[in-house]
Amino acid sequence: MPEAFPKEVLDHYRKPRNYGEMKDADVTVRESNRLCGDYVEIYLKFNGNRISAISFKGQGCMISQASASMLTELVKGKEAEEVLKLTKYDVLRMLGLELGPVRTKCATLPLVALKKGIESYLSRR
Repeated sequence: MPEAFPKEVLDHYRKPRNYGEMKDADVTVRESNRLCGDYVEIYLKFNGNRISAISFKGQGCMISQASASMLTELVKGKEAEEVLKLTKYDVLRMLGLELGPVRTKCATLPLVALKKGIESYLSRR
C-alpha cells in the first residue's frame, strides 16, 4: 500500500529549498544511512552563534531529502543552542508523518548531520 505524503513534503522533495554546495561554509558535514544508501551534506555559515546561511546536497528517498530541505528553512536565522534542542519528534511533527523505525532514520538523517555540524563549529570557538 503506497504511503500518503503531505503536499508540503512532496513539494520540498520536488523543489528542494537551499539545495547546493556552499563554497564559503564555516562547516560542512556529511551523514549517510548505511541501511538504504541515503546521504546528506549540510553546509553551515554562522554569524556568532546564529546560523546565517545553510544549504544541503544529498541523494536518497523522498523523506530524507524533503526533511533536509524543510530543516534548512526551519533553522536559518536561529541560534545554534536552540537548534541543538531539536529532536526526532520535532522532525516527524514538521514532516506531518508517522513513520516506523527505518523511515524515522531517513527523516532524522539531516538533523543528525546538522547537529554534528553545529557541535563541530561550537567546539572550535
